[in-house]
Amino acid sequence: MTDATYDFDLFVIGGGSGGVRAGRLAALSGAKVGLAEEYRMGGTCVIRGCVPKKFMVYASKYGKDIKKAEGYGWSTGEVSYDHTKFATAMHAEVDRLSGIYFRNLKNSGVEIFEDRAEFVDKHTLRLKNSGKTVTAKKILVAVGGRPWRPSEDELPGVEHTITSDEIFHLDELPKHLVIAGGGYIAVEFAHVFAGLGVPTCLVYRGEEVLRGFDADVRTEVHEGLKEAGVQVITGTVFEVIEKREGADLPLHLTLKNGHSIDCDVIMMGVGRRPNTEGLGCENAGVDVNEKGAIPVDEWSKTNVDNIWAVGDVTDRVALTPVAIREGHAFAETEFYDKPWHFDHTDIPTAVFTQPEVGTVGMTEADARKEFGEIDIYKTKFKPMKNALNGDQTRTLMKLVVRASDEKVLGVHIVGEDAAEMIQIAGIAVKMGATKPDFDRTCALHPSSAEELVTMRQKWVPDVQEV
Repeated sequence: MTDATYDFDLFVIGGGSGGVRAGRLAALSGAKVGLAEEYRMGGTCVIRGCVPKKFMVYASKYGKDIKKAEGYGWSTGEVSYDHTKFATAMHAEVDRLSGIYFRNLKNSGVEIFEDRAEFVDKHTLRLKNSGKTVTAKKILVAVGGRPWRPSEDELPGVEHTITSDEIFHLDELPKHLVIAGGGYIAVEFAHVFAGLGVPTCLVYRGEEVLRGFDADVRTEVHEGLKEAGVQVITGTVFEVIEKREGADLPLHLTLKNGHSIDCDVIMMGVGRRPNTEGLGCENAGVDVNEKGAIPVDEWSKTNVDNIWAVGDVTDRVALTPVAIREGHAFAETEFYDKPWHFDHTDIPTAVFTQPEVGTVGMTEADARKEFGEIDIYKTKFKPMKNALNGDQTRTLMKLVVRASDEKVLGVHIVGEDAAEMIQIAGIAVKMGATKPDFDRTCALHPSSAEELVTMRQKWVPDVQEV
């Protein structure tokens, strides 16, 4: 199968989830595959994203769970949190997972280059550290994304801030943390550090966090941040950051609204950008848009006939499981003669706020815009678990239903275990289930999830809500 004209049948740039899946499958087909990763195997998810973040969410929740256990008869005495002990365990697990990615690639026959690969032309790559060049018949770009920060001209003092990459490596907890942004990364970390007892402030230019999510979800999360003790400041952005040596809280932050905040750690959570800077796409003739993303067709092919791209670098749906499926589809299409491409509709997603968000399908606003008449079913209730523990947090569940045929277009949950529930609900939505299908499903009692199949009354807005 190997084409002697080139060093490799396939060369993958990037050792994240999408690149690793594609590289392994291609190699197992008998193709000669090379892969270059300049940092550590595993990409954003394993190294500086989903995995360590979820561990931090768990660490944050345990403190509240210990307090709530008293309502169920448990007496715990004095408790304390050791951030160094937790961080050591977290990084050890990240190292273990990264090692598994590396070994799985190697065992499948992929030649691994711990180096940065950059385009020389459409078939040639230069390995930056070694200076070596390699050629490949097909090239897959899977370099992911990176946190974005404004320039020093746009935000004087921005060099004193960190991003979500560095937040995992703090030696000790901040004395006062300020987070810029209102997306999922910003709100997740706001909950994490507030839960660990850190005074936390969130600054967001909009009026309500989680732009793009269903309006009811946005409201629940926004109010939940305040209930968790996060100081939420909306309608403004950072103007300047000054560092004052010797101060207990050395960073003096001035906002555009004229207010100021003293803190010791500032995290910029204002978005991510595709990681194409310096990749040399122009040398290969690969188009890159104004965001730095590589446009691709439904088969993940770029404008160059032998170059593909998957994952966050394409700026389609920046989720690890999506990158994996895109990489899988590419490999089976190109190396197994099993052509298929990933369908990017109705992807279940979660936001690990506390309580967490689970959502799949269309928002109410998008459904009304596309289909007109929409039926809404929603409920808000106190979970059984909170009956005895003093927790007043309530769970929101919402179904968005097309009136014409009762197809369930969207499911939205804010509550404990929302992510676990939405994964299963996602199957129903992907299959095209209708509201009568939900109604025919027997409830599992007692559980929060049973509410998904027991909502019968259509929601009608109050006059004040219209």
